[in-house]
Amino acid sequence: MRRLALAVALVACALVGCDQKEAALPPPPLAMTKDVIGHYCGMNLLEHSGPKGQIIVKSLIEPVWFSSARDAIAFTMLPDEPKDIQAIYVSDMGKALSWDKPGADNWVDARKALFVIGSSVKGGMGSEEAVPFSDRAAAEMFVSENGGRIVSFAEVPREYVLGSGEQTSAAGHEPTD
Repeated sequence: MRRLALAVALVACALVGCDQKEAALPPPPLAMTKDVIGHYCGMNLLEHSGPKGQIIVKSLIEPVWFSSARDAIAFTMLPDEPKDIQAIYVSDMGKALSWDKPGADNWVDARKALFVIGSSVKGGMGSEEAVPFSDRAAAEMFVSENGGRIVSFAEVPREYVLGSGEQTSAAGHEPTD
């Protein structure tokens, strides 16, 4: 009887473990449609060039959309925004048709992406952009054509995202006057 109870307990633990692993998977990204509106700008995302972002928050029904990848990163840093983030997706610009057509469904997990910061290319709202890539070679090619440097999600400087974007130069040093 004890063996049977132990076997049942082990099976139950294994099943609970499987459910927890499945629950740990982030929800998939949604395709960008003509109806999505930027969280900060209140404008249609398709009206802006460059990479976009979407964040899936557990407490919200719909994803939070962004007209730039930089805005999506800013959302994660601002104290008044929700913190129950399940997933952060940004446009994979290595798979984009062009800067003006970043793609509706070529999303990459922002936490796994590489970002080019400090390049000469401006984002959808005309400001500095953190240009996301899933592939290092594509990011390096972008840097060779547009300048900047490659960083991970965790390495994107807070002042680059929340400041003017020009506070940190491409080499990562403070600019001199």
